[in-house]
Amino acid sequence: MLDQVDRAWGRVLEALALGACALIGLMMLMICADVLLRNLPLVAGVDGLAWSNELSETGLYLITMLAAPWLLREGRHIRVDILLRAIPRKAGWICEWIADAIAFACCATVLFYGARATWESYAQNSITIKTLVMPEWWTLAPLPAAFALLAIEVLFRMRRLALGPQAPRDDAVSAS
Repeated sequence: MLDQVDRAWGRVLEALALGACALIGLMMLMICADVLLRNLPLVAGVDGLAWSNELSETGLYLITMLAAPWLLREGRHIRVDILLRAIPRKAGWICEWIADAIAFACCATVLFYGARATWESYAQNSITIKTLVMPEWWTLAPLPAAFALLAIEVLFRMRRLALGPQAPRDDAVSAS
């Protein structure tokens, strides 16, 4: 049963990663349109897209939040494993457990404080005023959501570690 849930969870994370890819494509189109409109008088009175820089900044943040859980699942995160490869396999496996426990605690902490900041921003009706004016919580909300997803993925990683061989993971292994 949990294997089916794990596979379904993987498909959810893949969909989020595809959403991040779509955002990259949309950002590229928006930036190209901005540059084109700033340099060529295609539309009378339009001198670029004033809001494109702001949306690009937010888009980069959203891309990171959407892709991070999938990257963790795929083992595509940054990982220095030289020590894990130098110590006995069982000790490396224990280190993996410790790292996962720390990762879960960090995700839960960021989730808690991110949710609190988001709620406080919502409750106070805080707004961001730049080129675009919008509620601040809109930009804060993806952070606790992403860290909730990361925390869940860490739990699935721990399950896979428990069911696998008692050795360090093979994901994100260095070339050495």
